[in-house]
Amino acid sequence: MESRRWDTYGVRPLFRLLTDNGFLALCSEAKGLLEIKTSMSTPAKITPFPPGHFEAFDLKLTGKVQSVQMERFHCCTEEPKHATYNNLEGLGTGFELETVKSNIRILFEDAVKKRLMAHRRIGCLLSGGLDSSLVAATLVKLANEEQLPYPIQTFSIGAEDSPDVAAARKVAAHIGSEHHEVNFTPEEGIRALEEVIVHLESYDITTLRASVGMYLISKYIREKTDSVVIFSGEGSDELTQGYIYFHKAPSPKAAAEDSVRLLKELYLFDVLRADRTTAAHGLELRVPFLDHRFTAYYLSLPEEMRVPKDGVEKHLLREAFKGLKLIPDEILWRRKEAFSDGMTSMKKSWYSSLQEHIESEVNDSELEKANTRFPFNPPTTKEGFFIRQIFEKHYPDRCEWTPHYWMPRWIKATDPSARTLSIYKPDKDQ
Repeated sequence: MESRRWDTYGVRPLFRLLTDNGFLALCSEAKGLLEIKTSMSTPAKITPFPPGHFEAFDLKLTGKVQSVQMERFHCCTEEPKHATYNNLEGLGTGFELETVKSNIRILFEDAVKKRLMAHRRIGCLLSGGLDSSLVAATLVKLANEEQLPYPIQTFSIGAEDSPDVAAARKVAAHIGSEHHEVNFTPEEGIRALEEVIVHLESYDITTLRASVGMYLISKYIREKTDSVVIFSGEGSDELTQGYIYFHKAPSPKAAAEDSVRLLKELYLFDVLRADRTTAAHGLELRVPFLDHRFTAYYLSLPEEMRVPKDGVEKHLLREAFKGLKLIPDEILWRRKEAFSDGMTSMKKSWYSSLQEHIESEVNDSELEKANTRFPFNPPTTKEGFFIRQIFEKHYPDRCEWTPHYWMPRWIKATDPSARTLSIYKPDKDQ
């Protein structure tokens, strides 16, 4: 028998429990394996099945199994085998800039097109950032060409005066989607924290901050609309070096290597967030930026082409869609907002409100003892301590599910948010 993750990035999760005496259980959420009783005296380990791998088992007459082979079958830098049989018209060879830009457009549109197969209504998350805007615009264009029997609904979340909501509104008007704005208040976010941590099965700080908004917008989609298949822009930041800290990369080679590292860890962070927050409400996530063929092509490009340029991250991706009027120019060249910041009020961010709440919940002496209480991945901030406490309440002794915290590289950072980086300039400051 075989267990496999066809999915290179872990867009769909899979967890396994395998005891020393050959008892095997699999589930799409770790929590589904917690109550399984085994004959072992110690709790059985529950681990994510590594994306892009397959495992073969020898099935014994007793019904128990023995793992005989565990191998990676696909890596993000390899073009998938099916590309040979899908001859996309217009794809060019070589690394001349115009050819590369054209190929990026062709492969990205194909990535969206092949995800249009659905029995349920398709919608799209639209934060107003570059990635979700490109996905939404391409989706609306193709839905019109394919004559889908309904308009594409787009969804944004934020406080009324948030920069993301204003940007998403502009994009929706430009592409002609049926747009929904979900109001977000820090109080609602704080109330949802515990249930979000339970769904996430993670105590990573930046993952939780961004998950709260995505969880609440998914709840709205489920309760107020009939859209079920939800497109989103996940994976682009990792693939196209979109995080602000890439400006500080010591070399194009180091940047390219970090891009691959981020892609390989997606199942622990951004893709984990996107899957759990949507699946919690019965929605099906689709992420065209993580199309195998598109990512393999982008990663095959010369390292120098992929780095930030002229002080702008994701320069090549933006350049590829320049002049097409697919999305408004100001959105095409809009700087990255940290999602957890961009969706909240200009007067007071979600980040600030969350810190204030936590300040009232965790005292200094508790934080000082954090190393003793949580020796694995000890939290260094009150926020980290607060999140970890809730996680441990629901998942005691499962701290290894988050092997490390997501943090920017090449800079002295104590917090994962882009807002705290010296190179970060929110829209209002420009």
